[in-house]
Amino acid sequence: MQNKTGARLGIEVTGELAAVIDRINQRPRKAISAFLIQDENGQPLSQFALRSRFDKARELAKVSFQFRDIRAKAATDTGDLAHSQKPLAHKTRGMTEHYIKARRGDLLRPLR
Repeated sequence: MQNKTGARLGIEVTGELAAVIDRINQRPRKAISAFLIQDENGQPLSQFALRSRFDKARELAKVSFQFRDIRAKAATDTGDLAHSQKPLAHKTRGMTEHYIKARRGDLLRPLR
């Protein structure tokens, strides 16, 4: 559910996302739980623990984006405003255009 608008959003679990979830589910776990992401003791990972681990991974990967940037980056990287509008839960294309331009500037494609 989107925080700002309260819009419900379903995400199809296919392709790479399905493969990642399958790999996670294949790992041995200390506890069987409805929570996909767990700590070493089988407890659900808290928001703060997830943030801390993300920060450490970001430092190791030597990238500068923040956890809060993932949503905008994912929408921008599709290169398709019509597709980006749905996961962002924007009612108008204009809002999506504003959101992407305000956060990213022009979208450049890799040379190779």
